[in-house]
Amino acid sequence: MAAPSSSSKRHSILPPISQAGPKPPIQFSSSIIIADSALLTGAHTITIRSESVVHPRARLESTAGRINIGRRCIVHERTHIGLVPSSASKSSSSSRVGTSRGSTLGALAEGGGGGGEVAPPSPNPTPIGAVTLGDYVTVEVAAVIEGGDTLIGDGTIVGVGSRIGAGAVIGKHCTLTPHTTVAPGERIPDFTVIYSNGARRLDKRGVVELRNKGQARQIEILRRMIPSNPAKFQ
Repeated sequence: MAAPSSSSKRHSILPPISQAGPKPPIQFSSSIIIADSALLTGAHTITIRSESVVHPRARLESTAGRINIGRRCIVHERTHIGLVPSSASKSSSSSRVGTSRGSTLGALAEGGGGGGEVAPPSPNPTPIGAVTLGDYVTVEVAAVIEGGDTLIGDGTIVGVGSRIGAGAVIGKHCTLTPHTTVAPGERIPDFTVIYSNGARRLDKRGVVELRNKGQARQIEILRRMIPSNPAKFQ
């Protein structure tokens, strides 16, 4: 079978965007897919691990700290990861998280924690200002994740137009429906579904493996559709 032509690749229909701000240090797996119209700025390292996808016009901003994106994540168009929060958000985040922040960050950054328990402090906690996405995370179109020790657990879906405040800790396999807001510093247990009207419930149907397989299939399709140019960001 003949290889697909370049014309079959997916291009954004929106006008191109220009680089604004410093070009950050990067650590990319050789298997990632990143559109050349993605925008990466900041002074701290941006790490993207194996088989993750960054769509056209996604913005990764490491001004407030490092950005760490796990395996097989999908970051959709017009998302903004690492937005520098306002002074009000910073204040709210500090007051909500308090002294337990380091232990919670260590748990999620190392892939541990869950079931509402807080793990012991990590010897190498996530640096202040960072945004960390676990494995198999999906950040849908126009969602915003503020920088400031913000953590998104494995398998979580951040819905279209949602906003996660600085210092929030989202557990594993959560679902934020479109246009949901998570307050700065808030801690969300594993398997929580949050609706835009604030309602919440737990969903422990045991579909994690099925969702991960679906994510892997979607990434293979996107690999054929999105022109990838990691070298641009070197």
